[in-house]
Amino acid sequence: MNERFYSVYILASRRNGTLYTGVTNDLIRRTYEHREKLAAGFTKKYGVTMLVWHEEFGTIEPAIKREKRIKKYPRRWKLNLIEEHNPDWRDLWDEIY
Repeated sequence: MNERFYSVYILASRRNGTLYTGVTNDLIRRTYEHREKLAAGFTKKYGVTMLVWHEEFGTIEPAIKREKRIKKYPRRWKLNLIEEHNPDWRDLWDEIY
């Protein structure tokens, strides 16, 4: 069986920099697109290329719900979420690729 996962992720321009939250069915591809600035938009404009947090889901519905919830939270809450799982703000690209 080919199991598909959906990821909610947060990218940053640098530690405590500009943040972007998204959802995807292919975290490697989508992170690559952000890193290489292949898609016009927010992340390209503001240089938001570091993957600093992600969470996997087995179906799309809870992933979208989580993404929307995170987007509504205050910035400080998002910073705490990142620092709880990635206190050094490492770019997690090498871990997923």
